[in-house]
Amino acid sequence: MAGAAGRKKRVGRYEVGRTIGQGTFAKVKFAVDADTGAAVAMKVLDKETILTHRMHHQIKREISIMKIVRHPNIVRLNEVLAGKTKIYIILELVTGGELFDKIARHGKLCENEARKYFQQLIDAIDYCHSKGVYHRDLKPENLLLDARGNLKVSDFGLSTLSQNGVGLLHTTCGTPNYVAPEVLGSNGYDGSAADVWSCGVILYVLMAGYLPFEENDLSSLYGKITAAQYSCPYWFSPAVNSLIQRILDPNPRTRITIEEIRADPWFKKNYVAIRRGEHEIVSLDDVQAVFDNIEDKYVSEEVTHKDGGPLMMNAFEMITLSQGLDLSSLFDRQQEFVKRQTRFVSRKPAKTIVATIKVVAESMGLKVHSQNYKLRLEGTSSNRMSQFAVVLEVFEVAPSLFMVDVRKVAGDTLEYHRFFKNLCSKLDTVIWRPVEVSAKSTLLRTTTC
Repeated sequence: MAGAAGRKKRVGRYEVGRTIGQGTFAKVKFAVDADTGAAVAMKVLDKETILTHRMHHQIKREISIMKIVRHPNIVRLNEVLAGKTKIYIILELVTGGELFDKIARHGKLCENEARKYFQQLIDAIDYCHSKGVYHRDLKPENLLLDARGNLKVSDFGLSTLSQNGVGLLHTTCGTPNYVAPEVLGSNGYDGSAADVWSCGVILYVLMAGYLPFEENDLSSLYGKITAAQYSCPYWFSPAVNSLIQRILDPNPRTRITIEEIRADPWFKKNYVAIRRGEHEIVSLDDVQAVFDNIEDKYVSEEVTHKDGGPLMMNAFEMITLSQGLDLSSLFDRQQEFVKRQTRFVSRKPAKTIVATIKVVAESMGLKVHSQNYKLRLEGTSSNRMSQFAVVLEVFEVAPSLFMVDVRKVAGDTLEYHRFFKNLCSKLDTVIWRPVEVSAKSTLLRTTTC
């Protein structure tokens, strides 16, 4: 059977598995530390791409910052490895998904749950600021949840460190809907106050289920942000209404500070103080070695090709995917919400799956790029303002049973949700939907995209 043995890759002591995330300049792989058995996330960057786009200093800054910040509510960076052509960043594996996904699934959160996440967010950002780190791209997509439902701040790609003698920042960056009004100006801004504004927008989204500032064009959007033109829905309590008003103050000089947020009665309710970040000596030698191209620091990279079949999924990945040993979550059950990383199962041959996806994608007006058992589908978003792209990859999970992993690479998340449902409706001939035969059988439960 094709693909029975699969392909294996090893980087240093890590056994590398499937891709669990992908951005413009990096992929994130599931990996297992062969020495300890611990599952980790491995962010893979191509050195040539970094140099071509002149991102050397930005990547080095991001890695250095993530090594500096050690806090229970921040994704932990374990180590950095260098290969001849790749950089490998070993991160804590956070399995609970993104906070954005929780909002998309449930809509607005209850006040107590929103408060808990906001408290953890403020704790993490307060710690970052104490280390001279400003995140500058806070949004629900960059807030992960661990298996216990605790918040973890991630993606420090746009973050910066305070510098002696430099009072204000001048780089305009961040996600438009969450960016502070002063960041849009030309007079510079205080990184701490700008992060506080973004936290306020996040709190609003948690409580309302939608954004306070949203327009189809950037000019109108920035006009509303600059004027702080928004309204709170009727279900906001007077206490949270007052706090949000003090946070979304367009004047950074009078905007509430983190210290004042901590003193607010609404914030303090049910607040559980956590242990502050670890006070440990952090070495940046491995970061320096990665960017100095020190050959004796290169990690071994091995790829074993048994045949030309799809990648075989190992037990560690199966368990992580299924959130324990309940394999039913391998099959996306019927629900109105789908994550940005979604999947379906097929009993058709892998080549048939790939060929069918190609035909369907082209019929949807998408451009298809394929290599082995991985496809990239590209098009334009519905508003014609940005690119839309997804990646599909076929994995073998058992003899004659394949899983197709689908993940968004570029474009709007809600648009991706609609795309995935439409795609599944057109792939009816290859998607396997087993008939329910036992209430106790989680594997054979009726499933759908």
